[in-house]
Amino acid sequence: MPWFKYIEEFMNSSMEDSKKENGSDKKILSAVINKTIIPRLIDFVEFIWDPLSTSQTRSLITHCRTILEEQSTFENEVSKGKKDLLKSIVSRMKKAIDDDVFIPLYPESAVENKTSPQSKFQERQFWSGLKLFRNILLWNGLLSDDTLQELGLRKLLNRYLIIALLNAIPGPDVVTKCNQIAAYLPEKWFEDSTMRTSIPQLENFIQVLLQSALKLSRSEFRDEVKEVILILVKIRAFNQAESFIEEYHLDHLKSVIKEV
Repeated sequence: MPWFKYIEEFMNSSMEDSKKENGSDKKILSAVINKTIIPRLIDFVEFIWDPLSTSQTRSLITHCRTILEEQSTFENEVSKGKKDLLKSIVSRMKKAIDDDVFIPLYPESAVENKTSPQSKFQERQFWSGLKLFRNILLWNGLLSDDTLQELGLRKLLNRYLIIALLNAIPGPDVVTKCNQIAAYLPEKWFEDSTMRTSIPQLENFIQVLLQSALKLSRSEFRDEVKEVILILVKIRAFNQAESFIEEYHLDHLKSVIKEV
């Protein structure tokens, strides 16, 4: 945003002018942000932004970072506007979860054939929900961890995506979906090297992984069990992974945990 830099440069040059005792110039940028930029962003969020659109979401995040992070010098002046903007973003994502996510559940006989209309529709809806999951977690660093975990994990993952995974036919497709979910989780949630169990909001996801691993170990896809263990390790569910390996005597997978 070149105009943004022009105002910033003007403001800085004014602040360096020792002859100017009036500090009104340094408030120009915060006034522009409060009275023009933030209201326009809020209008965009409420009436135009589609949280399911990754391109729109990334663009909005870029603008928000510029406004809310780079101008931390004026935190007091823009704090109310910042709160209003973030509140509108959270509200819009809540609405998207409530209105746009629908993953139908069919009898296994209806989705065994991957080319059936039911199977195709269920798959399309799952990946649409997962796309929203990813876009919500892109706000990592701008929205608090509590907010992201409430929206992304409790409202979307646990309420919709987990149910779909529990009703899916065991196989590589389920592992692929679980891998994608884990890949979108912010790494900073798992930075504590002393963690042996994952964050509480992922308990249902962990149970899905363990159930999938058990079913896979008894099927022709037993080699996929290692991938499931790797996901458990990624989200630092070490205790659950070790217990599973011990209980089902999968000694050949112990090295997966030791390598971490």
